[in-house]
Amino acid sequence: MTDAFEPPKIVPLGPRLDANTGERVGELLNAVRGIAGKRLQQCLGNLFEHVDDALFDLAEKAENNATQTHYFDGMREVRKRRPAVERSFLATVNRELGGLTGNAATASATPAPAMAELSLVADADLEESLAITSMGSKHESRLARDLFAINQRLSVICGGRKVEDSSNPIAPTALSQAFRLALKELAADMRVKLLIYKLFDRYVLSTLEELYADANETLARAGVLPQLRVSAPRGGTATRTATSTASVATGGAGTDEAADPAAVELLQTLHSLFVARRGGEAPAATHAGHASSGPPPSAGELLGALSVLQTQLAAGGAQQSPSMVDGTGNFDREAVSQLKEQLLGQLGALRGMRPTHVAGVDEDTIDLVGMLFEFILDDHTLPPEMQALLARLQIPYLKAAILDRKLFAHRQHPARRLLDALAEQAKGWSPESDRDNRLHDTIKSIVDQLLHEFDDDLGIFERLLQGLQQFHESNRRRSELAEQRVAESTRGREKLEQARRRAAREIVERIDGRKLPPLVHEVLARAWANHLVLVLLRQGEESGEFRDALRFVDDFIASTRPVPDATSRQQLRQLLPAIERALRQGLANVAFQPQDIERLLTQLRDWYGQQLGEPARVAVPNAPTVAETAPVAAIPESIQPIVEQHAEPEELPEESVPVDTDSPEWKQVEALQPGIWLEFQLPDEPMVRAKLSWVSPMSGRYLFVNRRGLKVADYSPQELAVLLASGHAQVLATNALFDRAMSAIVSRLRQPDAPNSPDAG
Repeated sequence: MTDAFEPPKIVPLGPRLDANTGERVGELLNAVRGIAGKRLQQCLGNLFEHVDDALFDLAEKAENNATQTHYFDGMREVRKRRPAVERSFLATVNRELGGLTGNAATASATPAPAMAELSLVADADLEESLAITSMGSKHESRLARDLFAINQRLSVICGGRKVEDSSNPIAPTALSQAFRLALKELAADMRVKLLIYKLFDRYVLSTLEELYADANETLARAGVLPQLRVSAPRGGTATRTATSTASVATGGAGTDEAADPAAVELLQTLHSLFVARRGGEAPAATHAGHASSGPPPSAGELLGALSVLQTQLAAGGAQQSPSMVDGTGNFDREAVSQLKEQLLGQLGALRGMRPTHVAGVDEDTIDLVGMLFEFILDDHTLPPEMQALLARLQIPYLKAAILDRKLFAHRQHPARRLLDALAEQAKGWSPESDRDNRLHDTIKSIVDQLLHEFDDDLGIFERLLQGLQQFHESNRRRSELAEQRVAESTRGREKLEQARRRAAREIVERIDGRKLPPLVHEVLARAWANHLVLVLLRQGEESGEFRDALRFVDDFIASTRPVPDATSRQQLRQLLPAIERALRQGLANVAFQPQDIERLLTQLRDWYGQQLGEPARVAVPNAPTVAETAPVAAIPESIQPIVEQHAEPEELPEESVPVDTDSPEWKQVEALQPGIWLEFQLPDEPMVRAKLSWVSPMSGRYLFVNRRGLKVADYSPQELAVLLASGHAQVLATNALFDRAMSAIVSRLRQPDAPNSPDAG
């Protein structure tokens, strides 16, 4: 690569700005803060001036008195708390703008909760979050060009620290989050808050053009990127691109600041490989046996011929063009690789003569799109049903690539982002997790819309992408709630199991092999073990309550020792009141009924009386002793015998499987992070795709859920390693579809035994 292909750097243009001068940076940032503060204060004023009228209208239309009261209460609360809301909102925006030049860690945006700190989100919070997300994404798309310019200029005055929509305090999403934080000052019904959010959308977010225009103009006059120009790509899409004086021609594709240098270099490599495979000839020779003549087709002719093929493919919905479907009704893999031949044939039909060749840049594009969709049909990351759906997009994407050569060079190109997003959604699809067909139908609808509606308006990709993102966001919220419930339930079971084992171990260690009377052993193994479990879960092992409960175990066991002399009998009599008090409290804690507690204490008093040589209160000749009969009569069946269940460490079958900790599979397990998808194909079971949702900090087990957030399985690290080694589990790719495809295409073209033409094979 030469210097000509390096992306332009963001640098101050003009002698008046020195981004390294703290005083100057402070002046410029203060200017932006002043503009933002003034504009936002005016907008907030307009918002609150309309709240009363809007709430009054809703109150008049309320279906019942209770709802009407909610709205009237909301009006009073808004009037009272308006100054606090305005102060909080403006202070947050001002603080965040001031923090741009500081450490990124000072930002007040609340990070997403870690999986180890899962908590349920209320329905009201979910509704509020969806409103915020929808507002922010809508206006960030609408204001993409203005935002790009202000982001670039803020990056300069902040010493090169990259400012993007997600970190710009005056971007729509950031402002929406700041307003949400400010509305915490308002103790109002969620219906009232949602109305206020709609007014915030109308009177604040919808007027941000003026704020951005003032800020951009002020910074440009101060010498911050005064020559920066922003342009929208063909088709009306709002991709953020800045026009620069540098450009690179790679197969006819221009480049600019939004171009990915690695992608540009990759396209150059692909162009060279395509030329090499044609024996050094850029134009493609017509296949032998075809009568052909005429100049290479223009881009318009190519698009016209593709539109005819697209119409044939889209005609009748499921009744696809016969040439694109095989005998089983599945998408014909061979047809994907033969699209160029079909295109030349259609050009011949439209011209009346078959073209001799296609221009090199067009042939590169046709071959590249063809190989992209061949990769999709071979990509194991996608389920076969989704491969067939996405493969139908080959013609629309070839048209898009001819219309806009930047599709392969720009990671943020809407068409590229849409295909990546479709593939990411499709990755976790399975019939079991999509019983209502919502995901399948959504993806199919997008494919059908592109086939039926896409002509030359590239804006359709942005619109469909936004719809898919909204679909994903609404489903993500639901699945996250389900995941959190599953993880919390699993964590609760593990904590309970851990507490049971700890309680059993403590009791067994204190008994230390002694032969205890059946009644005492039964109390410890069942009732008192359950009491220990509850104390561990509620107060923890460091609590005084847990130490007291263990002290009782020691005293209770000590009270069973023989009392051969007066001194030992006196010591036992002194110990018994404390034992009885502790038992009353502990048994009540595990839901013993009062009559059961009294019955048990009576049996214990009788037994201790026998030990002390006192006469029994009821003498039955030849009757069994209290110690022999008490366990069945005294302990409720609901109290589980924890000691018998958990006295010995459980040997799990999977733990006994020897696993080489230096094996690739073990290292693969160690590298797994929540969010990664795996495919499981167990013997005699259907294939399952599941996402790693949570790794237990207690047991180390891996919890897997489907796309709806419902539990699929949980495995120990040893189990997972064995499944990976046997091929019953496979980690699915995490990088974007486009990136995977481009790497695979380069590898294929570099193979020394590759066919001479991309059409072949």
